[in-house]
Amino acid sequence: MEVSFEDFEILHGDMQGLTDTMAFLTSLSGLVGNDPRIPEKQSRERTAASVLFDLEEDIYVARAPGRLDVMGGIADYSGSLVLQMPIREACHVAIQRSDPIKQKLWKHTQARQLANGAVPILQIVSFGSELSNRAPTFDMDLSDFMDGDKPISYEKAKEYFSQDPSQKWAAYVAGTVLVLMTELGVQFTDSMSILVSSSVPEGKGVSSSASVEVATMSAIAAVYGLNIAPRDLAILCQKVENHIVGAPCGVMDQMTSACGEANKLLAMVCQPAEVKELVSIPTHIRFWGLDSGIRHSVGGTDYGSVRVGTYMGRKLIKCAASDLISQSFPSTPTQSCDASEEYEKYGVDLLKSEASLQYLCNLPPHRYEAAYARDIPEFITGDEFMEKYGDHNDAVTVIDPKRSYSVKAPTRHPIYENFRVEAFKALLTAAKTDEQLSALGELMYQCHYSYNACGLGSDGTDRLVNLVQEIQHRKTTSQHEGPSLFGAKITGGGSGGSVCVIGKNSLKSSEEIFEIQKRYKAATGYLPIVFEGSSPGAGKFGYLKIR
Repeated sequence: MEVSFEDFEILHGDMQGLTDTMAFLTSLSGLVGNDPRIPEKQSRERTAASVLFDLEEDIYVARAPGRLDVMGGIADYSGSLVLQMPIREACHVAIQRSDPIKQKLWKHTQARQLANGAVPILQIVSFGSELSNRAPTFDMDLSDFMDGDKPISYEKAKEYFSQDPSQKWAAYVAGTVLVLMTELGVQFTDSMSILVSSSVPEGKGVSSSASVEVATMSAIAAVYGLNIAPRDLAILCQKVENHIVGAPCGVMDQMTSACGEANKLLAMVCQPAEVKELVSIPTHIRFWGLDSGIRHSVGGTDYGSVRVGTYMGRKLIKCAASDLISQSFPSTPTQSCDASEEYEKYGVDLLKSEASLQYLCNLPPHRYEAAYARDIPEFITGDEFMEKYGDHNDAVTVIDPKRSYSVKAPTRHPIYENFRVEAFKALLTAAKTDEQLSALGELMYQCHYSYNACGLGSDGTDRLVNLVQEIQHRKTTSQHEGPSLFGAKITGGGSGGSVCVIGKNSLKSSEEIFEIQKRYKAATGYLPIVFEGSSPGAGKFGYLKIR
């Protein structure tokens, strides 16, 4: 059944009552014509967008939310269980496919077409560019993605998008086209016009980049009739981020944006991307995100060096397990007699599995402490590691020979974090008591300080976590009134960004979150953004076809 909204007929899909989708369609309809709500002097991005689409033809719209990292964080690339919540804020992408002869073009692209003939062109407008110091538009001939009859390499694409820093953002959008060409063999013979509008703020640790990638690829899949399952789409989007943007992130951000559901935690094992279940958030529990104002980037050196240290640790454990296998049983030099007997019985198979360890998170904490912890160095230089162990076997990071890497903390973190996440998930189904909330909060605090040990903390996120602790433990006048907030942790890639807070779903909790905002501003001059509420992932939203 066709539905109308603003000036559009909705030929396919459902807005699902999402007010941000309604606002996006309102904005879209205001691009053309004499809409009194639009100021006469339009911004560059609105001017460019006003000639982007032919409103007589179909436009496809996709939507993908950001995410709040409740538990798991950087342990994702080590194969951890993670718990992620899609947030209310999302990215919308509108796309139109057209014959190169009929595509509406900007003046400079018209000039290029006159010189080169009618070739498929990709035109992109990004709303919000003026707030984030980037160019509002990007365009390219799709033939730039071809080297003869094959797509160009990801490395070449990375260089292509790095030429102009103000247009590097286009890698997140246009990169999805190259990944679809390379991985699925999709041939793009038509032109595409794309409008990107995101309410997921950048640099806050809530996966603004993943929401752009997932929304863009979902829109392209819709307009080209590609049937890509949400999980597969997320893995393809991770390739955009890892290989074309050059950020060594795990897959949980894209998975949550693609596969998440409103008011549920996506429980996923990152080996590489297996959705276990969607865990309903108990009605008495609420999560908030609080932004520290310190810009976070997974492309930053700290995140990358911690990842290198983690993979070094995995290599050290595998080598140590191989050494233990090669030693004769029962006389293992560093083991007591009892331990040797246990090794004889169970040990060889166990050590064999550890010698071929694919994911650090498959090593339980007790095994790490029993066999490996004491031999993992605090630090090691790249030179020293490569001389002794060769490569660290990570496809998305490179060891700098001259750099000293922290190894012990980055190795320990994912092993214990995976256990914490499993405990957290189990506790969510426990009886509704303050003890339950205290235990959940304690697990979050432990995760926070483990990030700090890896070198991924920040003054701002520490201040927010300390404010939560202070409010949680302060004395109240009423003997019957306990705390409302129970825990907090840094999220995502760390080094700034947002913290996740757990508390009771009550008015008092909301008031205390507001108090934290005010006190943080008084101390730092910055008023934190609060992320609250949830919304469906791209798979659940589907797409709109409008005209």
